[in-house]
Amino acid sequence: MNDPEAPIEDRGRATVLCALGDIADPGGRAFRVGGRAPMFVIRTGAAVHGYENRCPHQGTTLDWKAHSFLTVAKTEILCATHGALFRIADGYCFAGPCPGAALTPVAVRVEHGRVMLEA
Repeated sequence: MNDPEAPIEDRGRATVLCALGDIADPGGRAFRVGGRAPMFVIRTGAAVHGYENRCPHQGTTLDWKAHSFLTVAKTEILCATHGALFRIADGYCFAGPCPGAALTPVAVRVEHGRVMLEA
């Protein structure tokens, strides 16, 4: 498993973030890739969704402790700062201080059991 404090070399589409099994199901994991904005990936089954780790409300990171991005029920993304709730599938905020806003997506994919950047 990659250390979230150590940046991963940015190799564009060839960038491997981690093995799919390194992310709980459901669960999330934070990453730093080269000079890109900090990001995280949420896993639900075989699906992965990537977003910048920045809340559209005030620009704070979403996690209050490493890799904690989901509600207790693990059905939504939660901003720990002000309680905004976002849909996992598209990052749309449906509750909290920024309804109608959305997380900035980061394109990711699963290839041969590895979570990789799409671009």
